[in-house]
Amino acid sequence: MTQRIPNVLTIAGSDSGGGAGIQADLKAFSALGAYGASVITALTAQNTRGVTAIHTPDAAFVTAQLDAVFDDIRIDAVKIGMLANADIVRAVADALRRHRPEHVVLDTVMISKSHHALLAPEAVAALRDELLPLATLVTPNLPEAAALLGTSAASDEDAMVRQGEALLAHGARAVLMKGGHLASADSPDWLVEPAGAVRLGGARVPLKNTHGTGCTLSSAIAALIPQTDSLATATADAKRYLTGAIEHSARLDVGHGVGPVHHFFRWW
Repeated sequence: MTQRIPNVLTIAGSDSGGGAGIQADLKAFSALGAYGASVITALTAQNTRGVTAIHTPDAAFVTAQLDAVFDDIRIDAVKIGMLANADIVRAVADALRRHRPEHVVLDTVMISKSHHALLAPEAVAALRDELLPLATLVTPNLPEAAALLGTSAASDEDAMVRQGEALLAHGARAVLMKGGHLASADSPDWLVEPAGAVRLGGARVPLKNTHGTGCTLSSAIAALIPQTDSLATATADAKRYLTGAIEHSARLDVGHGVGPVHHFFRWW
């Protein structure tokens, strides 16, 4: 008997080291009971120590991948990660307007953990103007939210909420302001929706293996939205999953730099 599970599409860059990007997204989808499809927007030469090279396909090829997936597969949610440049941003936005998926989680990937630019500076405005209005949820960290708004990064939780509200004004239906960059003992996030803001507390796990945390969180939310009763529930469940993946990351022996989280800690 066919089992109805959500089909979730990731639109993102490939990480040759396997810890972030498309590879992290597909692992998180599988770990949380969703089938994963992928559209690759960039190829990175990358490992746990950093990014050494990036190859970006033509935007027309990204469109061809998008149409191939949507023309055949029921897509219940979309996660968007690295988009590289403005042409690809616009190609993705055009495809989403044509195919109209119900849920879109936009992870505004701009800089890698090794400080390598993953989005051209001139593409930030296109990301804000073209994709924010199509997003069910936007998941910026504090520097990314500041870049989208053309302001300085929030330094406290009140400023996080205000910046989340400002991103709502740009068209997003909800914003998850991630507080990992705060100088605080814990790592709080704020889910900001038109009806109000909810604080999602979280322990700051003192481990070095945090490669792919942003990718994993946004893809976990995308996998869980079709399986839960609200965006708040999906987001809270995804945060708990990510915390567990970080807490168990030391069980993996991958590379000599910032290692990946353990996506399958509940099974291995």
